[in-house]
Amino acid sequence: LVVTPPQVGILGAGRIGEACLVVKGAPTVRRIVPLSLTFDHRVVTGGEAARFLHAVKADLECET
Repeated sequence: LVVTPPQVGILGAGRIGEACLVVKGAPTVRRIVPLSLTFDHRVVTGGEAARFLHAVKADLECET
């Protein structure tokens, strides 16, 4: 991915799939989606990018 002005970042999402994960000590099948963030380091720091990805992850997660 190439970031061109006036963009400062691009968030890419992969295909949603299922995976077996350990949740609260028990194996559980959950839907997962890979995320990839590309950003311009001259405009955005690594900490800001990490906080952004954490917020996106929190918004996408759902407890069942």
